[in-house]
Amino acid sequence: MDQEWWRGAVVYQIYPRSFQDDDGDGVGDLKGITRRLDHVATLGADAIWVSPIFTSPMADMGYDVSNYTDIDPLFGDLADFDALIARAHDLGLKVILDQVLSHSSAKHPFFVESRTSRKNDKADWYVWADPKSDGTAPTNWLSHFGGPAWTFEPRRRQYYMHNFLSEQPDFNLHCPEVQDFLLETMRFWLERGVDGFRLDTVNYYFHDAQLRDNPARPTGANALGNETYEMQEHLYDKTQPENIAFLQRLRALTDQYEARAMVGEVGESQRSMQVMAEYTQGADRLQMAYSFDLLGPTFTAAHFRTTQMAFFEGASDGWPMWSFSNHDVERHVTRWAKHGVDIDTLAKLSIALLASFEGTIGIYQGEELGLEQTEMEYHELTDPPGLRFWPEVKGRDGCRTPMVWDAQAPYGGFTDGVPWLPVKAPQWARAVSGQAEGSVLAHYRAVLAYRRASAPLLRGRTEFVDVGEPVLALHRIDGDRAVTCVFNLSVERLVLTVTGDVSVGLSMAAEVNDRRMTLGGNGFAYIEGATSGLPEISMT
Repeated sequence: MDQEWWRGAVVYQIYPRSFQDDDGDGVGDLKGITRRLDHVATLGADAIWVSPIFTSPMADMGYDVSNYTDIDPLFGDLADFDALIARAHDLGLKVILDQVLSHSSAKHPFFVESRTSRKNDKADWYVWADPKSDGTAPTNWLSHFGGPAWTFEPRRRQYYMHNFLSEQPDFNLHCPEVQDFLLETMRFWLERGVDGFRLDTVNYYFHDAQLRDNPARPTGANALGNETYEMQEHLYDKTQPENIAFLQRLRALTDQYEARAMVGEVGESQRSMQVMAEYTQGADRLQMAYSFDLLGPTFTAAHFRTTQMAFFEGASDGWPMWSFSNHDVERHVTRWAKHGVDIDTLAKLSIALLASFEGTIGIYQGEELGLEQTEMEYHELTDPPGLRFWPEVKGRDGCRTPMVWDAQAPYGGFTDGVPWLPVKAPQWARAVSGQAEGSVLAHYRAVLAYRRASAPLLRGRTEFVDVGEPVLALHRIDGDRAVTCVFNLSVERLVLTVTGDVSVGLSMAAEVNDRRMTLGGNGFAYIEGATSGLPEISMT
C-alpha cells in the first residue's frame, strides 16, 4: 500500500447536502453520494473529501457538531456510511472526513453542561472568561460572522468565546481532557476505515491564555470593506504556539493506522504561507495544508508564482494542497470571469493551471461542469453571513446549490422532492448528461488523466520562468524528464518565442511553429522533454 498516496493526489470535495438526494426530502444524503461515486472515479479523482455529516442542529450547515460519533439522520446512518466507505474503496477512492475540532454546537451535551455553572465536570471544556469591570467582553476579539467573539452566559456570569456563530462555542484545548476526547472521536472514524481528515480551521484550536487584545492592523491595511474582522492583527485569538504540540498528537494518532493523511484548513489572511509551512514541515505534523490565497479574486502570474514560492521557501519538505473553489467562496469561473474568453474556456484553462501546480489539488463538486455561482434572492438564503449582511454580503449559498446530473429531469436529477437550495437555469444547462465531447467535463477528464500519467506533474519539483504578465510559465522536473507548462491568463492572443526541445503533450488554443508559440485567449500548452533540454520562453 502506498503510504504517501496523498502526494500529488486529486481530492474531490463533496458537499453532502447538495450532491445527490436519494430519499426525496430535498437534501443530499449518504446513499446519494454512494450512488454517484462512479462519476468521481471516472473523473480521475483519488479521494473524496466529505463535508460534515455528523449530528448537528445545522446552524452552520453541519460545522456545528452535537455528536461527533454518529451520522445526522438528515444524511442517513452509520450503515449508510459503512456502505459509502466500501463502495469508495472498491472504486479506488480514499475517503477524507471533515473534522471540526475547534468548536462544537451549543447543543452539544458538554456545552449544555458547561454553561450551567462554574463547577461541573465540563466547566473548563470551553473558553470562559469574566467580563471587564464595565461589563463588556473580556477581549476585543471579533467573530467571523460579525460582532464580538464573545457571548454572555448569565448562569455563570461569564462570557464564552466563539470565533464563528454564538451557536458554535470554542473548545478549550488548553484542557488536556478536551484534547483526549477529540482524539478519541477521530479514532472512532479511523476504526471505521476512513483514510484521513480535512481539519476545519486548523489554526483556531488555541487562544491566548492571557486573553490579550488583538492590535489594529497598520494604517492603510485595515480597510473596513464588508466586515470588521480584517481590521485586526489576529495575534492572540488563533494561531498560537501550543497548536504545534496538538498537531503532533493528531499525527501520532493517525500514524497508528496504515496510509492515513490529514489536510489542515489554514484560516489566515495575513501570514498564511508561513502557517502552512510551519504546520507541514517535518514528519510529525500535518501531511498537507491549504489556505485561501488561491480562493480569492487575484488572477495574475505573479500571484500564482509568489504564493507557491513562499510556501516551499518556508517548508522545503512540506506539502501543500491547492484549489480554486470550495464551499466557502464564490465559484472561480464567476470570480475570474473578466479574465476569461468565456466560461467554458476559463474553466478549461483553470484545471490545466491547477494540475500543473506542485502539491495535491482539490476540486469542488460541479466545477468539472463549469458551474457558475448561482444568483440568489434573499428569501432563498440559508447561510448566516448572507442573512445578516445582505445585500453587501451574499453569503455562501450561491456556491452550494445542488449538483446537476440530468438536464431532462426535474431539478437536474438531484432530487425527486423540492431542493433545499434552488436549481436554476444556468446550472441546469450544465448537467452531466449534456457534457459531450469537447465539454468542460471531457476536458477535466483529459487533463487529470494526463497528470496521473506524468511523473513530473505528480511529484516533480518546480522552476518558474519569468516571462511577464499575463503569462505564467513553469517547469516541473522529475529526474531526467520534465513538463514545461505555459498559460495565457488573458483574453488576448499572444505570440511567444520558444527555444529548445518543443514537443507539445496537451494544449488548448496553442500552436508551435519555428520557435514561435501562439496562444489564443486563455490558451495553454504542456511541453514534454528532457531535463537537459528545457525550453526557454520569452515574449516576442
